[in-house]
Amino acid sequence: MSDSLAVGLLLAFAGGMLDAYSFITRGEVFATAETGNLVRLGVHLSLGEFAQAGRYIFPILAFTLGVLAAEVIRRRMDGRRARLHWRQAILLGECAVLVGVALLPAGPLDALANILISFTSAIQLESFRKFRGCAGSTTMCTGNLRSGTEQLYRFLALPDPQAWGKSSVYYRLILAFLAGAVVCGRLTLWWGTRTALCACLPLLAVFVLLFRPVQS
Repeated sequence: MSDSLAVGLLLAFAGGMLDAYSFITRGEVFATAETGNLVRLGVHLSLGEFAQAGRYIFPILAFTLGVLAAEVIRRRMDGRRARLHWRQAILLGECAVLVGVALLPAGPLDALANILISFTSAIQLESFRKFRGCAGSTTMCTGNLRSGTEQLYRFLALPDPQAWGKSSVYYRLILAFLAGAVVCGRLTLWWGTRTALCACLPLLAVFVLLFRPVQS
């Protein structure tokens, strides 16, 4: 079930929400995708603004640790008999972290909020990597845009009849990510830092879907 498109779209929606959330409410940091943070880190370092550079280096390090943690969890728990699949345990953990993030006041603790989001987003990214057989991302869009456009070319030029289905998977992931960012942008007008709680809803929906034994 973790390979289904429904799971991918829900996770991408949550990813878009969290990236918009960290940017809007937590000091303009992209907590779920690190390319923007790397660019900003480099710019601040070039200007000698080392204090501001620290805002971006710690989410990058947290993201790296999250990938490592996901691999450790997967290798230790994959194949074990348990009431919950290890991916479900990861989703519950991510929701618990987001509850904590929502309770952190804006300002001095923004850096901690971004670190927590980066860490859990990396675990999500590493734990859910294929949807309908297509390797995709739910926390960023650059790779999905490249892969989707490549498959679109294969459909139009070769033509490859299966490429259209693969291309649509990637573009739908992008649209779900964008939708999450749009929704988050509106919700922050009313709820501010508490908007992080809303990202738990699609994550919990995925948690429920993973109880289903077959793909849809």
